[in-house]
Amino acid sequence: MPVEVILLAFSPVFFAFIIYEFVKFRHYYLLKDSLANIVLALMHQLSDALALVFLLPLFYWLHQYSLFNIELNALNVFIAFVLQDFLYYWFHRTSHHIHWFWAAHVVHHSSKKMNFTTAFRQSIFYPVVGMWLFWLPMIIIGFEPTFLLMIVAINLAFQFFVHTQIVGKLGWLEHIFNTPSHHRVHHAINKGYIDKNFAGVLIVWDKLFGTFAAERDKEQNQYGIIGHCDSVNPWTISVMQWRIMLKQLQAATNFSEKSRVLFGYPSHRIKPSENDE
Repeated sequence: MPVEVILLAFSPVFFAFIIYEFVKFRHYYLLKDSLANIVLALMHQLSDALALVFLLPLFYWLHQYSLFNIELNALNVFIAFVLQDFLYYWFHRTSHHIHWFWAAHVVHHSSKKMNFTTAFRQSIFYPVVGMWLFWLPMIIIGFEPTFLLMIVAINLAFQFFVHTQIVGKLGWLEHIFNTPSHHRVHHAINKGYIDKNFAGVLIVWDKLFGTFAAERDKEQNQYGIIGHCDSVNPWTISVMQWRIMLKQLQAATNFSEKSRVLFGYPSHRIKPSENDE
């Protein structure tokens, strides 16, 4: 599968960066937390590979009805990269504002540590909640599914490098790209930081749509989630929000309440308006 192959190809580079950071900046690591992150990454890759067995036929079936026959050239590759990054922004933003999507995405935010292994902390439930739905517009437009999945993989590979505390601000690059500084804000729960900086590669989307926040002092950042997750058991981390959701669904007394549980703002979180008071 193209996503898994590309990410596996990058694995030696990822682990080289992790080893360097671990040796030089050991205080940013908790060994059990990082081991859990690695196991979660393996679980995530397996679930993605299994999901693609079913999704690829759907993608190619839909592709036959695409609006355009898009040839692969430099311009179209660039357009695909920018468009996929735009769609990723909206997937990411949705994952913070709709409980159904947050039940998967919360896994990535649940660690109180911020280091390169945090990028590995992913959910097995992304295919279940429907991350793939956000790539369908590109298939409908006319981008070939395997090529699209390669673009997705490259976007995700880039995001590995923004999960670190050892890199400060990067000058003019901060105005265009997602950087470690911008992404530390995204993972922090400090006042004014929650639900900010959803960028994958390009930070311009956050600046265009009003979700940008600049990092004030990286040494004051507090990482994790509202409600916290102290477990280092990968399965517990994976299902914790689903358990909360199930209890809330059982307590809901009518369709309207159940709908809010599933598709309203995630529970056990502080809305930005409340956080900024």
